[in-house]
Amino acid sequence: MTDDTNNLNRLLRPQSIAVIGGSWGRNVVEQCLRMQFDGRIWPIHPKLDDFHGVPCFRTVQDLPAPPDATFIGVNRKLTIDIVNELAAMGAGGAVCFASGFSEAAAEDESGQVLQEKLLMAASGMPIIGPNCYGLINYLDGALLWPDQHGGKRVSSGVAIITQSSNIAINMTMQCRGLPIAYVMTAGNQAKVSLAKIACALLDDERVTAIGLHIEGFADIPGLQKLSRKAHGQGVGVVVIKAGRTEQSQSAMVSHTNSLSGSDASASALIERLGFARVSSIPSFLESLKLLHCYGALQSSTIASMSCSGGEAGLMADAIGDRSLEYPPLDAQQVHKLREALGPMVALANPLDYHTYIWNDPEAMTNTFAAMLSTPAAMTFLVIDFPRSDLCEDDSWWVAIEALLKARDSSEAAVAVLATLPENLPEPVCDYLMQRGVPAFGGVEEALDAVAAAFAIGSYHSSDNALLQSDPVSEQTQVLSESEAKAFLKNSGLPVENFVTVTSTEQAVAAADVTGYPLVLKALGIAHKSEQDAVVLDIQSEKDLRLHCSRLLGLSGELLVEPFCSGAVAELLVGVVREADGLFRLTVGAGGIYTELLHDTVSMLLPLSEAELRSKLEQLKISAMLHGYRGQAGADRHSILQSILQLGMCVEKHHQQIVEVEINPLLCFTDKTIVADALITATASVADDKVN
Repeated sequence: MTDDTNNLNRLLRPQSIAVIGGSWGRNVVEQCLRMQFDGRIWPIHPKLDDFHGVPCFRTVQDLPAPPDATFIGVNRKLTIDIVNELAAMGAGGAVCFASGFSEAAAEDESGQVLQEKLLMAASGMPIIGPNCYGLINYLDGALLWPDQHGGKRVSSGVAIITQSSNIAINMTMQCRGLPIAYVMTAGNQAKVSLAKIACALLDDERVTAIGLHIEGFADIPGLQKLSRKAHGQGVGVVVIKAGRTEQSQSAMVSHTNSLSGSDASASALIERLGFARVSSIPSFLESLKLLHCYGALQSSTIASMSCSGGEAGLMADAIGDRSLEYPPLDAQQVHKLREALGPMVALANPLDYHTYIWNDPEAMTNTFAAMLSTPAAMTFLVIDFPRSDLCEDDSWWVAIEALLKARDSSEAAVAVLATLPENLPEPVCDYLMQRGVPAFGGVEEALDAVAAAFAIGSYHSSDNALLQSDPVSEQTQVLSESEAKAFLKNSGLPVENFVTVTSTEQAVAAADVTGYPLVLKALGIAHKSEQDAVVLDIQSEKDLRLHCSRLLGLSGELLVEPFCSGAVAELLVGVVREADGLFRLTVGAGGIYTELLHDTVSMLLPLSEAELRSKLEQLKISAMLHGYRGQAGADRHSILQSILQLGMCVEKHHQQIVEVEINPLLCFTDKTIVADALITATASVADDKVN
């Protein structure tokens, strides 16, 4: 390990903790004592003799040795001085609690300057923050944390890393039976990113899964390293990415960004890394819980058992658009279930096993064992516990014990599921977790967890390569359609011959080259159909002259090209360079259906043919590409090759290209044709468009 990695590991798993600060420092010492940290605690205060009976030192220089970890709970300027002292003495690392650094730069111009000074003071020593609560290590009882929390000591568990201290506190208060090994808040990530923290946490074999709450992708290379390390160790990573709503779509000229937006890039990046994305904190916690117990799932099959037809129907309907399925019962399951339940029960998955076997341990065990005889990737027992203040729950425990007994005679993954989270008491969650069984509160959250675990388990790529470009330093321009088509044709894309003209007579002459029928377009207009700037299927010179007269009033330059009829489908294919320098490729329903259907999928460059083929299958118009209701299908090989060729074109010119859109890409039974194109790029690409 490098010295930097060693120091970060010292910070995360310290044997000695220095604590600096008045009331905040006192709180940290109290937390360490309450969690029975068995290392050394060294409070530092210039006037007080002790914190909660632990003797204080007057200064950093008075410490008996360089501390592994230090909590610094003083003002921002004094923080810089202390960081400098700690780095000079060889301390492991520090948590910088103070705010007023780069996060406050908009209100206080000195904030960014102070953060730069902080980094210089730290030198090679890792610091967490600034502007964060710090870290909790529930495995060793080591807390550099100045506030309340809801966790307890564990022997193994998941690690949660977030920029938000308040969200971190909230997650520690969960009563879902999730064993949390670490909670980390990264603050400004001035020195150590979320990705780097997560990589260091993977060095602890007691960590069973990683949860990231991300506000922005500040360290993409670090995330790539995390991906390789996590998959190499078989540890799943679950992500909540803030910022789904779009506020900046109007900056782009093409349809591509307005249809999918930059959040599509976030999803595509998370998918490329082999992480699972969820949209809520409950689903986040439940996904981590499943990963803790079972790890990633290799199949998307689920089964459900309940004593209610209503619950069985609820479970069947809840799949929605998740990539999950209820496999039908096989002959072995049907035979064993019939033996256990008799002839009066309709056998299906989800299973309603009826209430007449309720509170019968043998019958319930046999029923559950029959369902598990051909196990799905996850089998749920749906059961809501009654209120403990008004009701008895003895017979509910019979069902729980029957499930555990059936599980013990099988290798199946099982879970308990309450349709309402308040109907799953924490003692039940804890009891089941001790036996390696997750208990889920909420149907949607449980299915999100299974989908997340399957997304991780179905990731097979060892190559999470990403095309990333530096910010564009040159001025950009929108190429005319003729310029864009010339560039794409030169790059190997299927573009028909075209002629640009500036008069009616030139257009008539061009028709001798293109032939009739033809298409006439006014150039220099981004969305031509909205301004009636394109005419299709012109059959004669008379019509051509008529339309030329009108279109020349819109633009001084026209484009003449062959009219191609009989396309099976029209696709939009676009590439957008995002603010972080990644390139997102979007494919969707094109032509007049672009805004109507909003049917798109997104992925990041570079592309693989396998990924592209899989993504195309997710489109609603995929059925048209295959051939719908007796109609011929499109040449899918040609579609794939055209899109892949566009990806290679952008890769070659990635320093210059800002966005490319082909709309539509006409898809025929034997070929594809680029019918319209838009490119925004630097002048260097524009100058090279026909060379």
